[in-house]
Amino acid sequence: MEFDFFWLAIGIAAAGYFIGEGLKNFKNPETKGLLDTFSDDDDQQLLKESEVHYFMGITKEDAKSLKEDFPDIPHIIINHKVYYPKAKLKEWLKDIGS
Repeated sequence: MEFDFFWLAIGIAAAGYFIGEGLKNFKNPETKGLLDTFSDDDDQQLLKESEVHYFMGITKEDAKSLKEDFPDIPHIIINHKVYYPKAKLKEWLKDIGS
């Protein structure tokens, strides 16, 4: 009998959460859902030079010398700042790895 009320409370709490999330996004159906936030495909297409070491799994010092060491790495310079297109960088890493 004790666990019956526990499971009832869990069910009501879960229903409240999902109804609240649905109402929060009711007028904006284009927003990401709970499972979409964990997907690997994010909207950011360009990586800053200061973020590329996270993406590649290298040190910051190695990331700063990428352009000089590998002149064929796909990069874009906008207002004297270096950006790396994420999709092309993935392709380039795959080609270099094989």
